[in-house]
Amino acid sequence: MLVKSAATALVALMSLTGFAGPSAAANAGEDDARQQAFSFGVIGDIPYGDAEIAKFPARIQDINADSSLDFVAHVGDIKNGSSVCSDEYFEHIRAEFDTFEHPLVYTPGDNEWVDCHRGNNGAYNPLERLDKLREVFFNEPGKTLGETMSLKTQEDLGLPENVRFTKNRVAFSVVNVQGSNNSLLPWTGIGETAVTAEQQAEVDHRTQAVLEQLRDTFRDATRRHDRAVVLMTQADMFDPSLLAAATAHPESVSGFREIVRTVTEETNRFDGPVYLINGDSHVYAENRPLAEGSPWLTVYGQGAADDLQRITVDGSANATNYVRFTVAPNNAAGSAVLSWEKVPFKE
Repeated sequence: MLVKSAATALVALMSLTGFAGPSAAANAGEDDARQQAFSFGVIGDIPYGDAEIAKFPARIQDINADSSLDFVAHVGDIKNGSSVCSDEYFEHIRAEFDTFEHPLVYTPGDNEWVDCHRGNNGAYNPLERLDKLREVFFNEPGKTLGETMSLKTQEDLGLPENVRFTKNRVAFSVVNVQGSNNSLLPWTGIGETAVTAEQQAEVDHRTQAVLEQLRDTFRDATRRHDRAVVLMTQADMFDPSLLAAATAHPESVSGFREIVRTVTEETNRFDGPVYLINGDSHVYAENRPLAEGSPWLTVYGQGAADDLQRITVDGSANATNYVRFTVAPNNAAGSAVLSWEKVPFKE
């Protein structure tokens, strides 16, 4: 009777202390694994033009209604390329961004600073517009817009928009890489016919900061034994519509060369898949732009990176959906880590 009473007491104690035996522990482990799975949404090149600006609040509410999302990323271009880059417009979009109920990670696009030299954009100095974007959208470095999520940032280098973070052994790195050959096209709208010294200095500084963040991202991911790396940019460095021109004139993508080389080197060193998510070219695509045999290897003059998977999100007139990415539980690895699907907006 004493043994039975002791056993009964032990069971009661285990129950009170939360230890429920091997079966319950296994169930708890399964629950934890399910909880470690998560999703995030990505949009880009939105809103474009008056009609889409009017719809943008409803687009945001559609995304807010997706309770499966842990965070959202906007990969740049908050306006089209033929409208004014005004302070008022920036403030308007910031107010819209503040209505996101998920953490929002935003990286600037070329339409809101690089191309603002154009006459129909207001003939601004692009560097002044970049400073204004940082003032309006990155006034709290290290924090997302919408709901707060903490981020590592390059604020100390003057680039608060370059951020990185990790979730369930997936490393995320969001960097300011731009269309218009990474901002190396002349600012003709304000009378420049060649790259200015201040323009070149900005490109050099920003590119070196991007390279540093990419290397730090992969180094830390390797140290932590992360399962995958996800990179996000505005620029489509593998825009299919520019392939012919880039093949004939490789200097037309010279602003991307160091970045592509670094992504290739780091991808090949990393023991896991690497995903590049971008906007810029407006047409949804999923491919491996640096796989063996790709024409982009000739354009950029380098070897292959077979483990790099690229996803371009719809934009401009095609921005009728967001892409929902789902990260599998912690026991998944390789290509099983990340899956994705387009989710149509209601309106």
